[in-house]
Amino acid sequence: MMKNKFPAIISGVALFAAVGAIMFALTLFFYARAPIDRSGGPPVVVDIPNGAGFLQASNILAGAGLVKNRPLFFALARVKGVTKKIRAGEYELSPLLSPSKLIDKLVRGETMKHRAVIIEDWTIKQIASYLKERRLVDEEAFLRLAYDKDFLSAEGILADSAEGYLFPDTYFFERSMTPRMIMKSMIDRFWKKIPPEMINKAGEKGLSPHQLVTFASLVGKEAANSQEKPLIAAVFHNRLKKKMPLQSDPTAVYDLEGFNGKILRRHYLRESPYNTYLIRGLPPGPISNPGLDSFRAVIDPERTDCLYFVARGDGTHIFTATLDEHNKAVASVRDFSKNGPKD
Repeated sequence: MMKNKFPAIISGVALFAAVGAIMFALTLFFYARAPIDRSGGPPVVVDIPNGAGFLQASNILAGAGLVKNRPLFFALARVKGVTKKIRAGEYELSPLLSPSKLIDKLVRGETMKHRAVIIEDWTIKQIASYLKERRLVDEEAFLRLAYDKDFLSAEGILADSAEGYLFPDTYFFERSMTPRMIMKSMIDRFWKKIPPEMINKAGEKGLSPHQLVTFASLVGKEAANSQEKPLIAAVFHNRLKKKMPLQSDPTAVYDLEGFNGKILRRHYLRESPYNTYLIRGLPPGPISNPGLDSFRAVIDPERTDCLYFVARGDGTHIFTATLDEHNKAVASVRDFSKNGPKD
């Protein structure tokens, strides 16, 4: 009699297990597709750190209210075969997502992108400060990298720093990106925007690639009006040909730590390898990170005999060919600033 009962018991256990498996599968099916929170709410920002395993990631998500049932969440990830495929980064996740779609976003690495607008003619220090404010880089680490000879050499920069080679543009960075990744993307943009053809044209004017960048940085810092850049470049070209000092005001204070004021007469007398009031020719390196218009102006300057320019104070300049004309232009600007326009 007992022998006849064993098959029935085994069948009962198998049936119970099958029913249990079906019920679990159905539960997992509906769990995977239902919203995490049907009542909705604002998106939640979570940060999955580099090197985090699935358990740590699920704990972070649970702490943010995005995982209501950890066993089911883990089971769903196992079924999808993605427990080792979660990508680190900062995510913006809606509570209306289903657990399945949430996992898909983590696997695809759909991290938040932060818009960073790098302004033309900013220095490396200004860029580092800006990126720090947006919580995208450690400022000190970024600046150290900018002077790392091995890194610069690997990026094709034969200079003492990355100054001039961080192309001003709009970028979209992730907070999980390292300073190296962010700086490299800006340098890559530089080489894309300043191609070999442009460098070759500069070579025809006797400028090395680094001198081209340096020259463009001077033009960019002097020109508040982009339409004047070809004229400013022409003045500098003319002065170089005549072996006259360039006398570019921004060079006199470039390496002056923390300078943020008006350039005074005493600055023109500062001993500095960048001060073009004391040195002849171009400074040893760029004084900012110039934009494309500045490079184009250096390569294709205006045709003019002008050797001088003075700022009017409204973003434009008066250009002159002789010292006498220049002195008169300086006097007229000073008279205007004191007394205003004449009737």
